[in-house]
Formats: sequence, structure tokens, C-alpha cells
Amino acid sequence: MTHCALPAVTPDWSLERQHWVRGYFRVAGVDEAGRGAWAGPVTVAAVILPNTGAELPFADSKTLTARQREMLAEEVRRVAVAWAVEHAWPDEIERLNILGATHAAAARALAALDPEPQALVTDYLRLRTPLPILAPPRADALSYSVAAASLLAKTERDALMTRLDAQYPGYGFAAHKGYGAPQHRAALDELGVSAVHRRSFRPIAQRLQARLLDG
Repeated sequence: MTHCALPAVTPDWSLERQHWVRGYFRVAGVDEAGRGAWAGPVTVAAVILPNTGAELPFADSKTLTARQREMLAEEVRRVAVAWAVEHAWPDEIERLNILGATHAAAARALAALDPEPQALVTDYLRLRTPLPILAPPRADALSYSVAAASLLAKTERDALMTRLDAQYPGYGFAAHKGYGAPQHRAALDELGVSAVHRRSFRPIAQRLQARLLDG
């Protein structure tokens, strides 16, 4: 069986223009980082860019190096009309589940924007909101606003996971950012579950259950 690679895409203003033509000019892009990680928060950013229609250097954070992400995130903060980043920590993830916690963090980020948005574009995140919303898949690769949000979410979460690495040494958070890398699996087997692990996630829940049975 042959697998076709997804076509390369470059962000532009096409999604935002669908709001602009309806008179909604303050369009917030929303994206998250860390939703599938086993530890640390899920991080959501919201960004309103100037609606100039000018070309911008922003791109999906997953396609960039760490250095490129840092440089572009700084540019986002410089040019944005408004931006905000919010985290949902493991206790909130346990209480609301990962999707609910992501929605809650997104709501906080949007509420923190000043001026407030008139419409939204998200990366397939179907938020409960009275605002007009477009939520296509791969929006971080299609929309300048969502790409900008992806840059802020990724860089702020990466920096936070590096700080957690110092607080919880041995897990390798600075390297794998809380995802299920082999180094992370080995550290969990050796050190056990930390206070910043997501206890409802299956690999963590299984380890906790095994410890209870062994105890």
C-alpha cells in the first residue's frame, strides 16, 4: 500500500477573510499545545492580528525548529493587536477531561484578550461560543492567526516544561516535554508518577494501578 503525503500548505488570510466580509474584523486565532502529553498542562493561546492582509512569516509551529519558533513567537507578541496564553493543569484535566480542560483554557485566553474578538478561527477546536467560528482541520497550517497562536502555545509550554524539569529532575521534561518518549517511560518505571502527571491518562493510570497491586 502506498501512502500519499499531505500537500504542503502555507498560511494566508483566507479563513480570516470569511469573517471580514461579514463585518467581523477582530478575528482571534486559537490553538493548543500539549493535549496528548502525559504530564504538564495543556496550553492554549489566542491571538488577534492586524487585519491588513499583508504577508506574514508565521507558520505552523510543528514545521519549525525551536529557534525559529522562539523568533517568530517574539514577532507575534510584537505585532499582535492582542494575545493571551492560558494553561489547564493536570488537576483541571482530571476534573473536566482533556477536551473539557482545553475548552476551559481557551475560554480563559479569549476572555483575556483586549480588545475582545468578534470572531474565531481554531484548529478543529469546536468551542462553545456565541461568536462566529471556523474550525477546520489543519488551521494552524492554513491561517496566519492560528499559526500565530500555535507559536505562542508551543513556545510558552516548552519553556514551562523546561522549568518543570528542574522541579522534577530525572523525568526528562525539558527533552520530551511530557510526551510518551522512551526516556519518559523509563523514568516513570524508575521514579514513579509525579505531581504533574495526568493520572487519568492510560499509561499513567496503568502504572498507578500496578503500584497499588504491588503494594
